[in-house]
Amino acid sequence: MTAVRHSICYGEHRIEFAIRRRDRTTLEIAVEPDAAVVVTAPRDATLTAIEQKVRKRAAWIRRQQRYFLQFMPRTPERRYLSGETHLYLGRQYRLKVVPHIQATVKLVRGFIVVQTHWPQRSEVTRELVEAWYRDRARAKFAERLEVNLLRFPTPDDFRPAGLIVRQLHQRWGSMSPAARLMLNRRLIEAPIDAIDYVITHELCHMAVPHHGPAFFDLLNRVLPDWQLRKQRLEQRMA
Repeated sequence: MTAVRHSICYGEHRIEFAIRRRDRTTLEIAVEPDAAVVVTAPRDATLTAIEQKVRKRAAWIRRQQRYFLQFMPRTPERRYLSGETHLYLGRQYRLKVVPHIQATVKLVRGFIVVQTHWPQRSEVTRELVEAWYRDRARAKFAERLEVNLLRFPTPDDFRPAGLIVRQLHQRWGSMSPAARLMLNRRLIEAPIDAIDYVITHELCHMAVPHHGPAFFDLLNRVLPDWQLRKQRLEQRMA
């Protein structure tokens, strides 16, 4: 059944949440890594009862949201001019825009060199650079997926049905109910060990869809240093 959106007021704040009806006897509230609130409720639970439960847990919900919000990717404003620095796989590269009859983007000794017919048009440079990042992301993420699957005793049981690269605003990655792995395009700017953390984190959701103790037990087994990797991701990409 499709989730239904609802909200309540909590002091000066409005808490929005999705209600998912399931065949169960208890009501569960979860705050996802993108700060979204999901209520999984019995099919016969009334809206009044759900609202009361959310209000009762409102202080906890706000704490969880503040915790996750501090780690969300923040995209710095870019002008796409020569001399500007851009990240790729955790390293800083300077942008070098040069006139050329062929439009290409390539790495050359510490520079992201953009060859373009219109070097003065930053919007054209932006499109070229973003296309280059997307191509690099698809290739590198597919490569790292294969590496990280080997962390699991039975890799084929954790292989996603598909890999999607997309510009996301509130999370680094997600695993859909249909087992499709989605990764943030910006993740290609992060170090390899941070990319591996995000991929492995999402692969664990193939076995455990929530963030309860069973999830972290699995993550600790397959990637014991995940907290250090997560910290590096947050620091490098802030």
